Amino acid sequence: MKKSVSPIRTILALFVVMIALFVHASAQDSKVVAQPGLSASVFVRHDARGIPYIEAKNETDLYFEQGYQTASDRLWQMDLLRRVARGETAEIFGKPGLEEDKRWRRYGFAQISEESIKYLSPELRAALEAYARGVNAYIATLDDKTLPTEFQILRYKPREWRPADSIVVGKILADGLSSTWRNDLLRASLQGMDKDKVADLTNQVTPYDVVLFGKDSLGAHAMNRRTTSLGVVGVTSEPSDLPNADKVEELRASSLSLIGMYAEDLAASNNWVISGKRTADGKPILANDPHLQPSAPGIWYLTHLSTPTLRVSGVTFPGVPGIVLGHNENIAWGATNVGPDVQDIYIESFEADGKYKTPTGLATPTTRKEEIKVRGTETVALDVLETRNGPIFLEQDGKKYALKWTALDPKNSEFEAFYFLNRAKDWTTFKNALRTYGGATQNFVFADVKGNIGWYAAGRIPIRKVGDGSLPYDGSTNDGEWTGNIPFEELPNLYNPAEGFIVTANQRIVGTSYKYTQMSRDASTPWRARRIHDLLQANTKVTMDDVAAVQLDSYNIPLANLKKEIIAQNAASAETVSLLKSWDGRMTPDSKAALVTNEIRNCLANKIADENKPAPAGIIRERILDWVISKRSARWLPKQFADYPTFLKSCDAEANVAIAKRYTDASKLVWGSAWMSRFPHPLAGAPFIGGQFATPNVPIAGSGQTPNVGSAVSMRHIASPGNWDATRHVIPLGQSGDPKSSHYKDQFELWRTGSPAVFPFTREAVGRAGVDSVEFRPN
Repeated sequence: MKKSVSPIRTILALFVVMIALFVHASAQDSKVVAQPGLSASVFVRHDARGIPYIEAKNETDLYFEQGYQTASDRLWQMDLLRRVARGETAEIFGKPGLEEDKRWRRYGFAQISEESIKYLSPELRAALEAYARGVNAYIATLDDKTLPTEFQILRYKPREWRPADSIVVGKILADGLSSTWRNDLLRASLQGMDKDKVADLTNQVTPYDVVLFGKDSLGAHAMNRRTTSLGVVGVTSEPSDLPNADKVEELRASSLSLIGMYAEDLAASNNWVISGKRTADGKPILANDPHLQPSAPGIWYLTHLSTPTLRVSGVTFPGVPGIVLGHNENIAWGATNVGPDVQDIYIESFEADGKYKTPTGLATPTTRKEEIKVRGTETVALDVLETRNGPIFLEQDGKKYALKWTALDPKNSEFEAFYFLNRAKDWTTFKNALRTYGGATQNFVFADVKGNIGWYAAGRIPIRKVGDGSLPYDGSTNDGEWTGNIPFEELPNLYNPAEGFIVTANQRIVGTSYKYTQMSRDASTPWRARRIHDLLQANTKVTMDDVAAVQLDSYNIPLANLKKEIIAQNAASAETVSLLKSWDGRMTPDSKAALVTNEIRNCLANKIADENKPAPAGIIRERILDWVISKRSARWLPKQFADYPTFLKSCDAEANVAIAKRYTDASKLVWGSAWMSRFPHPLAGAPFIGGQFATPNVPIAGSGQTPNVGSAVSMRHIASPGNWDATRHVIPLGQSGDPKSSHYKDQFELWRTGSPAVFPFTREAVGRAGVDSVEFRPN
């Protein structure tokens, strides 16, 4: 007797067949385009967000097509990136870009990038060459009418793309994520202050720390007086006793902001991994949201790449082949900045004849001659002096300062590791890839399909002959000589920790027992890391929605603490106290309490700083204010106040007056008036033509001390290994840099609200997601 066939089973079978036919038809019905430069056909699908899914038969064609597709969306951005790093913006912007160009030229990144190529693996060199050919193939299709808008406005054409142009983009990352030389000068300027105050300012041990490696030898909450640490928060925006140093930093901030790579205070990113033992479905989850200066278009570009031996997706930088952050079939990875000290300043002693002192006698510096083209004027010549320690990048009061920096060593590659991460299969191959990493030191987190999680702080971190680089060196001695790097095996790392999850958010990752103090001396404050850690620790059945909620979390620990102190000390007007009692500590757009408390906090820090120059208000606000207020520290109480309640009441009064003047409309007295989305395009301010580059400018949640830092969240990624088709990946605006494109800012609401922005991965899912398909055939 025959068994009856289930109608449901029949329908399912037909559905599967239809899907297969659809996928097959998609491939068969692709638009066919002849493309010189390919060796075999390449299929490119785009989904509803304009993300390219590139499928090639070999890697050469894969990277060729990646270059072509990326250029078709972001060519002007790519050109601007290489111009910034090479010091060539004055050629298109005129004199306003000249001083910024001079700063970049002093580093000599153009020459370093050319030299770096010979140290790369043959595989990466081949990828760079194929990518460059693809970019140039796209450029060859353009004429005066089809050039991207910015080229037409500025009236110039792009030159060909070269492999070294991709390398030089990596130097922008180094500049954005590893510039700590200002802290050396700041620490030196603090030496004349009261010793107890200096100890307070340079101490990093707090009750909120999320230390991953080693222990705090004096106790987790002890005030460690031995360290020479100094957080970077606030340093970049406040004047010092060296105005020329301030100018150099202002130029750095200006040029990096232009391209969305200014990571203020190096506080750039959150990431975490959660073991399957703590998730609802038993699979690990990885999350990453890098924080960078907002810009249009954004710095990230979503891409899916596949060949018969490679399948990987995620984000990359326009101009760079492969995937920088994302996942393949076996592992997912993410990164946040560590911020160790990889720069040293040397005060060089020059004689009247131009020679300078060294341990072995006088030496003649080398002179590198640079020529900078300036639009509308003649070429400007720049002579760059270089000593044995590095280029002279700063002069002040007759002193010349040389800079040594890992980014100036052509052997240190920013992108070599990512080529191998794209192909990593497990913890061992993941670590082997990171051994090659020479860029700004990153907290790389890891999760794989077998359920393993891990973390490795990777990068080249120098060891000095004397000291740890915390203060400027006398260039005439060998004290500041670099004797090597922290060995890879001794870099902080974890693999399947007992706690079941790992959180990094630029916080101090190592305890005071770790022997290399340069690792975390310039780390960020612990607020974001502590909040993320506490939310994850409280949940043993984490879902992807839970992770998305953590990424959007706007609870502000230091402001919530300040609120409690104001209430406890009854140290504000009755109106303010009543307002704060009803506030939950979240930085939401409709919150007046968030606006008022933030203003009070700034006032407190500014008044303390006024009496403690040259300590910057930013350092005081982020490093010591929380405990100063809660402990009512006598040594930090400004002299004009009898006690802390009086001090707090004064700032409450000033804050409310300042806010009322700033926002004359009572309905605007909310946090959303101060914290709005803003993604400026480099040409947005241009008269008459800038309006076309406009992006959403609306109130948003978050702040600098919350997991959600608002517009600076440059992308959000959530992946669950083995469940790749559920991957969520979103950027703030869109794939295209063309303001006329439907993909210029179509991802904004997904980004703002944290709605799932699914990035399919498997062949079947990609086939279903595709809205168009093109077959590029060799010509």
